[in-house]
Amino acid sequence: LDFMDEVRLGLNCRLFLGLFEFEACFSVYPPGAHYQRHLDSFRGAANRLVSAVTYLNDDWSRSDGGLLRLFDDEGRVVAEVTPEAGTLALFLSEEVPHEVTETRRVRKSIAGWFRVNASVGDVLDPPR
Repeated sequence: LDFMDEVRLGLNCRLFLGLFEFEACFSVYPPGAHYQRHLDSFRGAANRLVSAVTYLNDDWSRSDGGLLRLFDDEGRVVAEVTPEAGTLALFLSEEVPHEVTETRRVRKSIAGWFRVNASVGDVLDPPR
């Protein structure tokens, strides 16, 4: 969490994003699991701004599957990230569609999102 706070501060300093907090979850995909193409935040929701995925898998190869696949606006694959331990992937939550390909081994990661403070008065993240 300390490292992710350093990442947050660096992104704010260099890109003026106004990132306020970081939320995360530990994910375990059993063999055969995948995650269909999606966005991590709905356009204009302004709650999740930057997605972060940290991988925890030793000795992973592309043939093990479980790749993070990133798409452009035309639906073309622009990057594939192998979930090797120590790899950190960052991308814009509202802008970059992505999926996880079927895994052939147990796949572990920490998925997280840098958020902006969209609260108004006493209402946390009100609808827009």
